[in-house]
Amino acid sequence: MVVTLIIACEVGFWVLLVAGLALRYLARMPKTGAAVLLLEPLLELALLIVTAIDLKNGAAADWKHGLAALYIGYTVAYGHYTIKWFDGHFAHRFAGGPRPAKRYGMARFVHELKLWVRTVVMAAVGSALLQCAIWYVGTDGDTSSLRSWQQMSLKIVMIHGVIALTYLIWQKKDPGGRTAPQEEEAAARPGEKSLR
Repeated sequence: MVVTLIIACEVGFWVLLVAGLALRYLARMPKTGAAVLLLEPLLELALLIVTAIDLKNGAAADWKHGLAALYIGYTVAYGHYTIKWFDGHFAHRFAGGPRPAKRYGMARFVHELKLWVRTVVMAAVGSALLQCAIWYVGTDGDTSSLRSWQQMSLKIVMIHGVIALTYLIWQKKDPGGRTAPQEEEAAARPGEKSLR
């Protein structure tokens, strides 16, 4: 049941995201679209409640509960960012909004560093939920699977940290030769076509 709900939450996230953006930009109903997007956190709340009920009813704490905890952590850390990213691209594609700016050099590294901080938040939230589950199960149950998910979240943070550092060591240059402020200035002018 937990796995099914995780899948349902993931599908529901994208359905609500597309529906909210379509209402906002295609149907020209920004308030209704925003209201639909605000329903997103209810999916994770439902997953948290079902996971807790599953453990309370005597289910063995296993990988499904660990995955649910990290999924909730991911949504807390990356949910708003993902919605904002798609909102910018959707507005550009369907509503004549500015082209989302591309980042190069140090600006790209700073962006990747901010994403890494989000991964740290994801791991912290997920690990905290896992620790609550470990305490909830107590010494009578097997919590090794939950502890392994805590270790997995730490590995994810370290791997993402190394990836983020590569953007500092091997900085990608703008193929158009423009600096980051010029790129952002061009993106702020929605009527101007890109020369690239």
